[in-house]
Amino acid sequence: MDTRRLQILAELSRLGSMRAVADVLGITTSTVSQQIAALARDMDTALIEPAGRLVRLTPAGRRLAEHAVTIIAAVETARRDLGPGAEPNGTLRVAGFATAIRGYLLPVVIDLAATSPQVHVLIREHEPAESLELLATDQVDLALTYDYNLAPAAEDPTVSATPLWTARWGLGVPADAEPGEGTTLDVFARFRAHDWIVNSRNTADEKVIRTLASMAGFHPRVTHQADSLDLVQEMIVAGLGVGLLPVDFPTLPGVRLVPLAAPDVELRAYAVVRHGRLGWPPLALVTDLLSAAASR
Repeated sequence: MDTRRLQILAELSRLGSMRAVADVLGITTSTVSQQIAALARDMDTALIEPAGRLVRLTPAGRRLAEHAVTIIAAVETARRDLGPGAEPNGTLRVAGFATAIRGYLLPVVIDLAATSPQVHVLIREHEPAESLELLATDQVDLALTYDYNLAPAAEDPTVSATPLWTARWGLGVPADAEPGEGTTLDVFARFRAHDWIVNSRNTADEKVIRTLASMAGFHPRVTHQADSLDLVQEMIVAGLGVGLLPVDFPTLPGVRLVPLAAPDVELRAYAVVRHGRLGWPPLALVTDLLSAAASR
């Protein structure tokens, strides 16, 4: 149903003549008549009837005019609510990886409770591929994802990614191991005989490990998978292998974190939305707050 036609009908109910409606809306009397006729066809009922040289609304026309006032007011409210300059209001659905949720999103949610209580955030913990699938099927509005400088994510023309932060990663090894000195490839070569632990729900870190191992001249023996960084450390302590860990991540007493340089290993985090959606005020607000938190 065309809201413009409803507006014309509502004005006709208020003003009583097509000429008066035309003058108020800045259109011709003929346009008023044509739009009312089109609306009558849409509703499959007569909306006006002759009244001397003028017209008047039929009972159905009067009833529709009452609805029109309510509908137009609701549309205007929605326009103000959803417009770029509107006060953020609504439920934002976010999927993201645990580090991003714990370190960045949860503080934003706590701040929103005080500054923008009308914005509600629903959180789902997922690895990047899972989050992007939920975004593609419109099950979430925002995906917090990551890739590595040595394993960049494939470009997707249907989404827009805002860079958030980067984090250096090192190699987690048993505390009694002697990592020695040298480049990343030197470090990898010294642990070539070890088992390697990779993520269970994302292949990016495994790609990094296999790439660097290949550059160091060997094929890594990938044997264990764990999604939790805490569990990766516990596996290292148990002697099950070595694996990548963030440089700034607290380590267990039985774990040594060996820096990796030349080449560096760097995780890159993003806030990803579908094209054309970032103008929605709640989504724009949360993305801006995440960017601000990451810059600090």
